[in-house]
Amino acid sequence: MQTEINVNVKQNDAARLSKGFPLISKEALVNENQLQKEGSVIRLLDEKNRFIAKGYYGRQNKGYGWVLTRKENEKVDQEFFNRRMKRAYDHRASFYKDKDTTAFRLFNGEGDGIGGLIIDHYDGYYVVSWYSKGIYQFKDYILHALTNTASVKGVYQKKRFDTKGKYIEEDDFLMGTEPSFPLIVKENGVNFAVHLNDGAMVGVFLDQRDVRKRIRDHYAKGKNVLNMFSYTGAFSIFAAVGGALKTTSVDLANRSLSKTIEQFSVNGIDHEAHDIIVEDVFKYFKYAIKKQLKFDLVILDPPSFAKSKKFTFSAAKDYKNLLKDTIEITEDNGVIVASTNSSAFDMKRFKSFIDMAFKESHINYKILEEFSLPGDFKTIDEYKEGNYLKVVFIKKLKI
Repeated sequence: MQTEINVNVKQNDAARLSKGFPLISKEALVNENQLQKEGSVIRLLDEKNRFIAKGYYGRQNKGYGWVLTRKENEKVDQEFFNRRMKRAYDHRASFYKDKDTTAFRLFNGEGDGIGGLIIDHYDGYYVVSWYSKGIYQFKDYILHALTNTASVKGVYQKKRFDTKGKYIEEDDFLMGTEPSFPLIVKENGVNFAVHLNDGAMVGVFLDQRDVRKRIRDHYAKGKNVLNMFSYTGAFSIFAAVGGALKTTSVDLANRSLSKTIEQFSVNGIDHEAHDIIVEDVFKYFKYAIKKQLKFDLVILDPPSFAKSKKFTFSAAKDYKNLLKDTIEITEDNGVIVASTNSSAFDMKRFKSFIDMAFKESHINYKILEEFSLPGDFKTIDEYKEGNYLKVVFIKKLKI
């Protein structure tokens, strides 16, 4: 049985934690020196030693740990993790029944009651991502909970936490049978080639599923499409399947070329009919503006932070200017899909970037629709930062 450590929390933070806020920050603790070993179960008490919640100590960039339960007598044991996993599994019941979508998120951190833990499903194979040494200490409990709950072909893990002052990303095969790679999974009937053994990013970002479907079903047909920061070309594939005349995928990473070709190939699409460009995206913008290139549909999905030889991009500071460049190469009455996964600002602020970009470009616009995280990326109202994805479809109106 695990020893529980009493930790006192400052008054203002105690009130927030009592109302459901799940993150335990360093600043909230009266004396963080009480915490020695990551993975310790901690009893959070207010300054009058009244019980608030139980959590675990685990350092990641967001804080010092996460709340696990507000029930004083609930034990953090195998049965605890079994209950959390079963609840998460039941929430995704419709995904498990959907033969057209075989890649989705089973467990989404604090949204499913255990911050710092992510589990993704790929056609019976699972990838478990640990975001701190603290949550990693519960590894056996969590893996048993997974195999007790779901039918598991195999499990990979990704360690995404600091060790000896260095940030590491390791991936290991843990159990079951290893698949042949690429593993072909489906998303709304479209194929994706994924590599579960190839670093942190397996080949597709699952959180954009609804957006890709919308592009395929309602925006791509007959259009000339530009996909910026294209990674493995997932948006381009859906646009091509949706009847786009041509797609252009641009990304700085050298391997984006072979990865995008692979995605076209597993869907029976001739990649040579499309442009796949390995180049600094910011440099490509300058080229496209100089050559007066225009696109009917532009997908703009940069990382929160990006750095190349000549440019540094921060979504919080630079998205507006990036959008101004995008407006310049978008046809009149064309559509821009503006997306960000930055948790540094909310949708209201993101829309203010959009509004400023169009006003400074002296162009009118119309917001057509908005998207956030899909249903398998479960979030809680008490932790707004967890609902990080913001996507806005914008029509550039003719002057």
